[in-house]
Formats: sequence, C-alpha cells, structure tokens
Amino acid sequence: MEAEALTHFGMYVGVLFAQESTGGSSAIAFLFPLAIMGGLFYVLLILPQRRRAKRMDQMRSDITVGDEVRTIGGILGTVVGEKEDEFTIDIGGQNIRIVKRAIAEKLGGHEG
Repeated sequence: MEAEALTHFGMYVGVLFAQESTGGSSAIAFLFPLAIMGGLFYVLLILPQRRRAKRMDQMRSDITVGDEVRTIGGILGTVVGEKEDEFTIDIGGQNIRIVKRAIAEKLGGHEG
C-alpha cells in the first residue's frame, strides 16, 4: 500500500515538473506575491524605523546647553557644552564628553 502511494506521489511530482511554462502569466503569478510581500515588509518594518530615526535625529539636534538628558547607558546629566558631534554633560560635579548619538532622550529644559 505504501509503495502504491509513493508511486502516485512520484507521478504527481513528475507531472508538475513536466508542465511547460505558458509565458508571462506564470511569471506574473510568481512575482505578484513577492511584490506584495516586499511592500508589506517595507510598510511594516522599514518605514517605522525610518520615522523613529528621524524623530531621534530631530530630538538630538534640538538639545541645547542647559537641557537635562539621559544617555543610552542610563547616565543622567545636564548639557554644559556642545561641539560638532559631541556633548559635554555634567553628572553631579563631573563633566564627561559623549557623542550625540549616545543621547537616548531629553528630560528637561533650561533652568532659571
């Protein structure tokens, strides 16, 4: 019984592989689902990541001296200096230099 089932399966697979392409309709039927999946991938994964990165870049460019920030490492401090691609932050009497991309969020604004 199993040998008979395998024979039928082999014939079915052989028929599938023996079919010739009918031209463009086969290619369209193959590419259409791929295009749909690519579009969904872009809309669901890439677009939100780009928006998030744009918001973070805007937030980092809006930081000025006197703003309170949190770094990606969890350090809280106040911005006391700014250069081209780095901030100097005061963390309770000590100043440290960090790159701008290490800022995770802006906590507060200027005091006084």
